[in-house]
This record gives sequence, C-alpha cells and structure tokens, in this order.
Amino acid sequence: MQEQIRAVQRMQDYIASHLTEPITPAMLARAACFSPWYARRLFIQYTGLSPADYVRKLRLRHAALRLRDEKRTITDITMEMGFGSVDGFIRAFRREFGCNPGAYAAHPTPLQLFSPYGVQYSAPERRKHSMEVKSVFVQVVEKPARKVIIKRGITATHYWTYCEEVGCDVWGLLTSIKSISGEPVCLWLPQAYIRPGTSQYVQGVEVAPDYAGEVPEGFEVIGLPAAKYLMFQGEPFAEEDYEAAISQVQEAIARYQPSVIGYTWDSSNPKIQLEPIGRRGYIELHPIR
Repeated sequence: MQEQIRAVQRMQDYIASHLTEPITPAMLARAACFSPWYARRLFIQYTGLSPADYVRKLRLRHAALRLRDEKRTITDITMEMGFGSVDGFIRAFRREFGCNPGAYAAHPTPLQLFSPYGVQYSAPERRKHSMEVKSVFVQVVEKPARKVIIKRGITATHYWTYCEEVGCDVWGLLTSIKSISGEPVCLWLPQAYIRPGTSQYVQGVEVAPDYAGEVPEGFEVIGLPAAKYLMFQGEPFAEEDYEAAISQVQEAIARYQPSVIGYTWDSSNPKIQLEPIGRRGYIELHPIR
C-alpha cells in the first residue's frame, strides 16, 4: 500500500511541476513507475478523481486566483494555464464555479477552489520520523485591527478534528477570498469569541476592517483588534516530516518565556496557525502584551 501511495504522490508532484504543459497518461505512468492503466486506477483510488479531472480542477484553481489578483485577459489565462481554447476555458470555469470568468475577474466573489492535498501527507495518523533538532526563530510582529471571516466547528481543538466536523474543503473557499495577510489562517479562539456549542479551533481569512464583500453561507465575521504577536517559525522541512516539524515548534513555544523580552502572553486574542509548508518552515503566532 505504501508503494501505491508513493506512486500517486509522484504523479501529483509531476502534475504540480508541469501544470502549464501538456500532461499525458504516459507521462504520469512514467512518474508512477507503473503501466498507464494501473497508474490511472491508483490515482482514482487514492484521490477520488481521474488524472484529467484533477489536472482540470488544479488549472482552474490557479486560473481563478490569477483572475482575482492579476490584470490579465481571458485569452492570456487560457493559453498560460494550458486550456485548448477560450471557449473551452470559459465552459470549464462556468461548470466548476457557476460563473463566467470575465464576470468573476470584474467582481471576485468567494469560490470553492479545489484543494490538492498530497496523498502521502494527508493521513491523520502520527508519523514517527527521526528529525535532527532544528532552530526555531522568534520575532515580534504587529497585526492591525481587522475582520476575520470564519467557519466554526463543533468541538474541534486542532486541524484533524476540525476536518472531521467541517470538512477539508473549507480551505479552498477561504483561499479564494483575498486576504490582507496573503493567505488563510487557522485560529484558536479565546473564550470571548467562542459561541456556545462551537469549537475553539476555526479556519478563516483576515480581511480589512471595512470589508463589505460577500460572506459565504455558513460563515460569519468577527472583529479583532490590533495586537502584537510572537511569531515562531521553524526551519524548512521535508513534507513527509510535517508532524515532527509542528511538534518541534510547539514544544519550543511551550518552553518560551516572553518575559525575557518584556512581554506576557495575551489570552484575549486568538493564537494563529499558518498552513504547514515545508519550504518556509512551520509557523505559529501567539499574542503578547
């Protein structure tokens, strides 16, 4: 089974690296080191999508983000993202998101973007990898007053229980909303922000205090004041070592005493977790005053 998972991960990695180029079954089969027929069967088994559907959804995700953030024509996006024709791209965009790409570029609204989770790194069981002890970098950062569009869970206190309660697709929708911090966030809410029957751990996206855009159904908006944070950032890590990377940073946080730099922990503001991305290291932000 592990060899099958590694084969599918190799195909996912190949797609991510060659997304704007033609991708054929033979190319994916070579990446998987299996026959085209068996490679396709494994891909469907572990991702729930055919390779063609996976590629299409991933290209549409990138196309939507570029339409949101860049002043590019539909024709440019069509060619650069590997779609065969403008008409084909428009039809695919409308089927995926229920709106015309031109209308979306003019007035971006939240979209349910595809989230390409790597099969090798998405199992919730703990992995016991031996990692050498690495440095954790600490710096003071300031967060401005802002709103956060959040989706609450029920009893979740961390990512995996949140996914079980809410689903893992929330991240794709949050990614489609332009954030003042550049990416969605996970929050551990203090008691004052937790409604009865809802979770401490939530996912959301930080927006400006005057945000008046669309709020997706089932989400809500909370306001947060300006606050100082200690940002803890681990060293870059191999993606398969993400559990160990998170543990190392969280252990460093547990040992840290902010009094050495003249601060105390601030329990009135939420703690923040960023998406674990190996090339930058794992990051958490803890409020101080």
